[in-house]
Amino acid sequence: MNAQILSDSQLLNLYMQGDKSAISTLIDKYNRRVRDYLRMMVKDVDLADDIAQETFIKVVSVIDEGRYKDNGKFLSWVLRIAHNKALDYFRSQKNNNSVSESSAGYNVLGTLKYAEKTVEDNMIGEQIDADVRNLVELLPDEQREVVMLRYYSDLSFKEIAEQTGVSINTALGRMRYALINLRKMIKERNLVLC
Repeated sequence: MNAQILSDSQLLNLYMQGDKSAISTLIDKYNRRVRDYLRMMVKDVDLADDIAQETFIKVVSVIDEGRYKDNGKFLSWVLRIAHNKALDYFRSQKNNNSVSESSAGYNVLGTLKYAEKTVEDNMIGEQIDADVRNLVELLPDEQREVVMLRYYSDLSFKEIAEQTGVSINTALGRMRYALINLRKMIKERNLVLC
């Protein structure tokens, strides 16, 4: 069976009609893209491979249960599951009170966040918060909205995507550009955020 000839919908229909090789073809078609996405997200090849495997198990399970509704966006749906599986992993690590390498004491702007605070630290922290809040106000509307929802309302990217009516990837992209713009403004203004 050639995945290039058959569409995702056709492969799904074949699978639901009993052709078990159709789901393998469909998974093979997107396996690399899902693994690459996860590797970028978790920064660990073995962990990304494990999460990708869990993702495809979930994909097959949802399809087998008849809960998948084909809307022509199979890859987007699979990537959303992969994203959620990665977030589940990070939450489980957070709940275990362990700190991953990527978050070893630094917040999104690269400043230390784990230490006992003195009165001076609190005053500096308040000034930094005010400076960052002022910079956030200078971001383009779409980027500012994602930052506000993520860091000030503590919403997940899935919740942000639902609330703003965009895909998770779009919400993540807006956050990425917001952080790039914030770092650029911090550098231009010679702000010290530590």
